Amino acid sequence: MYRKLGRTNKHRKSMLSNLTKDLIMNERIETTETRAKEVRKFLDKMVTYGKDGSLVSRRKALAFFHNDNEVVSKVFNDLAKRYEKRNGGYTRILKLTERRGDDALMVILELVEEDAK
Repeated sequence: MYRKLGRTNKHRKSMLSNLTKDLIMNERIETTETRAKEVRKFLDKMVTYGKDGSLVSRRKALAFFHNDNEVVSKVFNDLAKRYEKRNGGYTRILKLTERRGDDALMVILELVEEDAK
């Protein structure tokens, strides 16, 4: 099941793609809790594609990111190597305060750094 987030299908997919892209490039974003929980699903899928490393996975990632080669190369070259021994849980959600105006719970969604053991 997924959340509709009050958007049409095209707008929702585009928004989630852009949030995932921002998270990959900046490694930390501030958004609402419900959006963060949805973005986490897509980021896990993209990192799994990167760890697979096949041509099919790269094409699926390119289709999701609207042919943004910079983001896809970061997923396949950097994030896949960073999380090669990790089986999931690539993100962390840190709760902040409510947003002024609509009281939406704001969170920081960030990539987890791999332990240096």
